[in-house]
Amino acid sequence: MSRRVVILGSTGSIGTQALDIAARNPEAFDIVGLSAGGTDVGLLARQALDFRVEAIAVARASAVSDLQLALYAEAQQRGFSTGQFELPKILAGPDSASELAGWPCDVVLNGIAGAAGLVPTLEALRADRMLALANKESLIIGGPLVKALARPDQIVAVDSEHSALAQSLRSGTAREVRRLVLTASGGPFRGKTRAQLADVTPAQALKHPTWAMGPLVTINSATLMNKGLEVIEAHLLFDIDFDAIDVVVHPQSVVHSMVEYVDGSTIAQASPPDMRLPIALGMSWPDRVPGAAHPCDWTSATAWEFFPLDEEAFPAVGLARRAGSAGGTAPAVFNGADEACVEAFLAGRIPFTSIVDTVDRVLQEHLAVGSGEWVPGNSVTLDDVLHADAWARARAAEISGS
Repeated sequence: MSRRVVILGSTGSIGTQALDIAARNPEAFDIVGLSAGGTDVGLLARQALDFRVEAIAVARASAVSDLQLALYAEAQQRGFSTGQFELPKILAGPDSASELAGWPCDVVLNGIAGAAGLVPTLEALRADRMLALANKESLIIGGPLVKALARPDQIVAVDSEHSALAQSLRSGTAREVRRLVLTASGGPFRGKTRAQLADVTPAQALKHPTWAMGPLVTINSATLMNKGLEVIEAHLLFDIDFDAIDVVVHPQSVVHSMVEYVDGSTIAQASPPDMRLPIALGMSWPDRVPGAAHPCDWTSATAWEFFPLDEEAFPAVGLARRAGSAGGTAPAVFNGADEACVEAFLAGRIPFTSIVDTVDRVLQEHLAVGSGEWVPGNSVTLDDVLHADAWARARAAEISGS
């Protein structure tokens, strides 16, 4: 029996790869809903007709008429005369993805980029859908909210690292786990000193050596901020203390993460760098999708390298540990300030090294005694985290001179 799937962020990297998997496995997946920002209505219309979806959500309400025209134009090009296909229901506006997250389905794949994915994540959980989570930010900034709603095993991580951890954790019980080891490619600037990073350009930072991703994730991978976010995510997903989560640099990006057990065993998940594997597993968990991605070629000689993380040149992971350990609204500030700083860097307003430096400054201000901003503990509300996110973005923009 096929699973009914809603894909949030269908025109992005995660969404397009998920649809590729669904197209190759029509007996396993029935795509019933798609959401996108609305900047590429032509692609969204093609996707909607390819999969005959029931509903489309578009964040930009002004794009609705363009989307309708694109749907009719695409139908006409395919030889359908007007009225021979059922037009999907169109949901529009900033809350449309959240509305679609509650659409009748089995799985919601949240591939929205950034903090905008939080409310759709909460809505999918409230609707009791299985949540394939590629939007790590929603878990990070709204950790207590997300965990309070999620039933056991309702969230399946789609990040390659956390998918690898989930697979490796099948090899033992929770009490047998000694530590989690997240691998990092090191990004395009592996081996560089902090001084050598001062003049990095956006074009250089967007050239990731092994993964093809959106601009936010790509820049976060270059600063290793993404790895810091993943440390917080691993802590929240698997209930492992921060001091039992390590990061190692693995340039080949074949070992996606590892679990070390108390007896000295280390279980690693390995596959070529292809997001289709964790995406497919997220949509079909706990079952595997045959042929989701190519396996490693064991007939050719190869070598895997592992290096310690240079925390002087790349302090983002340590900063993430501080934010995650503080808890409350601190992770929301950490993430919000980072997204604002990445935007400022891509626009040429701040240098590369100022991304993490500015996030550090904003986090320090947030946690300062008497600041009145930090909400500690697990009793945070949605308003608390959204306020913290907005404050962090505004403060980061102010420091950046935006």
